[in-house]
Amino acid sequence: MVSSEYERRIAARFATFDQDGNGYIDREDFSAAAKALLAEFGTPARSDKGQALYIGAEAFWQGMAGIADRDGDQRITREEFVTGAVKRLRDNPDRFADIARPFLHAALAVADTDDDGTVTVDDTARVLGRLGVPADTARTAAATLDTDGDGTVTEDDVVTAFARYFTVPE
Repeated sequence: MVSSEYERRIAARFATFDQDGNGYIDREDFSAAAKALLAEFGTPARSDKGQALYIGAEAFWQGMAGIADRDGDQRITREEFVTGAVKRLRDNPDRFADIARPFLHAALAVADTDDDGTVTVDDTARVLGRLGVPADTARTAAATLDTDGDGTVTEDDVVTAFARYFTVPE
């Protein structure tokens, strides 16, 4: 695959982060994602899970800004996102996984409404849907994450798939 095709595919991922559709990614997009997840699962923002999700969202934002916000204006343009992903993450998707893990861990904890330490495929699809993934795609992706067919997904599976999706190896 030529580099321009790779960059086009990365740019298509931009909209997933740009929650409000204003043309750039900023701290508010990460807060909006956290708020949407809390509302979806009826979790109070001031609960331990709610606070962990907001802390994870902030950590994710800081990591993304450190990678992609080249001009330091506290927002990531589409071009900065493409450049940041292409130059800094393509050869090291584990770095992206490390940046995303606190948010994803907290999001899965919110989705674990019965606190049994597992997240169902259906709840994983709900998480993806609230993050802007179309319903059919969210259901398919969540089912794919259930690698052993037991109806649940693990944090490691989610983090690995998330990093792979957003770094889109050539």
